Amino acid sequence: MAAEDPSVSGVSGRYATALFELARDEKSIDAVKADLEKFEAMLADSADLKRLVRSPVFSEGEQSRALAAVLDKAEISGVAANFLRVLTANRRLFAIADVIRAFRALVARFKGEATADVTVAEQLSDKNLDALKTALKSVTGKDVALNVNVDPSIIGGLVVKLGSRMVDSSLRTKLNSIKHAMKEAG
Repeated sequence: MAAEDPSVSGVSGRYATALFELARDEKSIDAVKADLEKFEAMLADSADLKRLVRSPVFSEGEQSRALAAVLDKAEISGVAANFLRVLTANRRLFAIADVIRAFRALVARFKGEATADVTVAEQLSDKNLDALKTALKSVTGKDVALNVNVDPSIIGGLVVKLGSRMVDSSLRTKLNSIKHAMKEAG
């Protein structure tokens, strides 16, 4: 299964595939996905957690103890919690972001969904998210799950990556194009 999708390869792909197959067998795909997304959100919000996950300075024991506290606080249990413990024991917790991305891709393929990475200057309202999903569904013919990243440096507009296709309507790109055209004209 992992070989079919280039976004699900390497160490993170193998771990994500193992987790997906276990979650599928346990009929807990949605619960595992929700728990992983909860962990991912905590990771995005906490510099200390990022440091714990990425730094090789922490021993496996230190990482395990800290992870246990994080899982308890976030109320993450079951398959997802056990999986995070295995990653920690195997000294692979640093790969969690790639594992979550690969797991999402496997879930999307399983559910017949497409996944789009969307970068926006500021958080979109639910109405705008729904409109974007509808527009992407009309293009792909599939339900589209969105991975939304907020990056104020794009100034405005949005960047959408769907599979190998990318549409960049950001103001930063448009301004850079104008600047480049002015340099060539001058």
